[in-house]
Amino acid sequence: MIVLGLSGALKHDPSAALLVDGEIVAAAEEERFTREKHAKNRLPIDAARFCLEQAGISAGEVDLVAFPYAPVSLFSPARWHYARRYWYAPDRALDALLNGNRRFRAHRKSILEMGSALGINWERAEFVPVEHHLAHASSAYHLSPFDGKCAILGVDGKGEYATTFLGYGENGEIHKIKEFYDPDSLGGVYGAMTEYLGFEMLDGEYKVMGMAPYGDAARYDLSRLIEPNGSGFSVNTKYVNTVGLRRHKENGQAFFFSDKLIDWLGPRRVGDAADDPYVHYAAAMQMLFEEWVFKIVDEHLADVLAETGRLAFAGGGALNVKLNQHLLSRDDVNALFVQPAAGDSGTALGAATYAAIARGGRVAPLRHVYLGPDYGDEACLAAIESREEHCEWRRMADTVAETADLLAAGHPVAWFHGRMEFGPRALGGRSILGCPNAPGIADRINAQIKFRERWRPFCPSMLDRVASDILQSEHPAPYMTITFEVAASWRERIPEVVHEDGTARAQVVDVESNPRYYALLEAMEARTGNGVLLNTSLNRRGEPMVCSPADALDMFFGCDLEYLVLEDWLVTKSPG
Repeated sequence: MIVLGLSGALKHDPSAALLVDGEIVAAAEEERFTREKHAKNRLPIDAARFCLEQAGISAGEVDLVAFPYAPVSLFSPARWHYARRYWYAPDRALDALLNGNRRFRAHRKSILEMGSALGINWERAEFVPVEHHLAHASSAYHLSPFDGKCAILGVDGKGEYATTFLGYGENGEIHKIKEFYDPDSLGGVYGAMTEYLGFEMLDGEYKVMGMAPYGDAARYDLSRLIEPNGSGFSVNTKYVNTVGLRRHKENGQAFFFSDKLIDWLGPRRVGDAADDPYVHYAAAMQMLFEEWVFKIVDEHLADVLAETGRLAFAGGGALNVKLNQHLLSRDDVNALFVQPAAGDSGTALGAATYAAIARGGRVAPLRHVYLGPDYGDEACLAAIESREEHCEWRRMADTVAETADLLAAGHPVAWFHGRMEFGPRALGGRSILGCPNAPGIADRINAQIKFRERWRPFCPSMLDRVASDILQSEHPAPYMTITFEVAASWRERIPEVVHEDGTARAQVVDVESNPRYYALLEAMEARTGNGVLLNTSLNRRGEPMVCSPADALDMFFGCDLEYLVLEDWLVTKSPG
């Protein structure tokens, strides 16, 4: 069975994923090909073409096209809840009741047209709509390493109407226990406060999370934003998750918070500084978010967790690595699997896996996320030779050893090798690397290469055989989805990758998933005594992670990087 999953229903982060007989053959985000961050208002046509080409499959051979957006019945509580909660915007409320599936119909039409452009044979292939939060749930449960029953948690902004999913998976089936509906969205509140704190919703939430450790959560009480309601919660739409005339507006832009929030907390933050009171608001928001996730988990998943000790987590909220650290610290959670592309790009995988299982197929657990394009030495050389900028290049005799020498000498190095990662994290395929005990290297990369806020943290990649000593945990961490407390003895050894609060968002590397990257870590261990690298994505602020050698060279010549490793080629800038 050949299943093509396509995401992009919510007008951002479109992607494509291809399953062949239950194995993930390819997956990629559209932004990597268009070079537009989040590829807003686009369909994943380039990503889909790549997936088919990577698999050597023609579009006419596809059996199922799965899409993470589905019609919602008028008899569902979702549309009625939406209408009742948005009573102050009658146009929104009536539209939900009278024409609540119009967006699905528009999406279906667009996907059918895109499929025809690709060469999909719609007389043969079946279009399979999957509810957005079921796609998130499937991406976590069906791709998890767990055998047997496990709890499933989905925390997102919103899908069709649902915002939050709590359930369990057993024998391949997903069972829903509870859903919450828009505007009652924990992810939506975090997103609205992200806008208030001066970042872009659906892009800057991780910046709020990174700012939070610099603040004191006890300084401000944000509890009025989310109110208890029976066994769940209600968002106070007088402040956040607002629509229509309630939205605060500046220079023609409408935000997802109200003037009432400004009256309460003061002007919206602008600029790059992490200062008072905004760092404290960030800390208070992070604490409020964690508190409410814990409350709904306690209320609706406690029995499943007590029985199984296993939790599979997806949705945009699952990219909150501090929350994940605290979930893993619960007494009833022994194992936590966070789908590495937990945001909406990952729903292409989720829709595909859900559709495959529903049609009697199988799905293999996720083994790694090196699922994008790869380019050999010849393609890299052709890209280098096509540049007009002055540069020097040579093929390295021992790529790992020579790169390790540069890193150990304190130089940041752009590292381009193998297949591109799927999801938001650079995991040694498209990375900027540094030596984590080189003083000031994090500040240098932020200021001169990434051009981003100085307070933004960096992550460590580390050898699997030293990880438990550094992280004080045996729990798997291959995808940078969880922060861990760094052992005191290691904080001075790798200070450039330890955050303000003493934690690190770690990637534990094994030799099977990325042999060359593992060898580079071993080479660093031989030179520095630490089998650890500072690792950040190969891109500049506001740009997608690079995909091709040409993209890598564009980034290289647009910043102060001095060394670029393109497969086995070392590229350096010529003087003058």
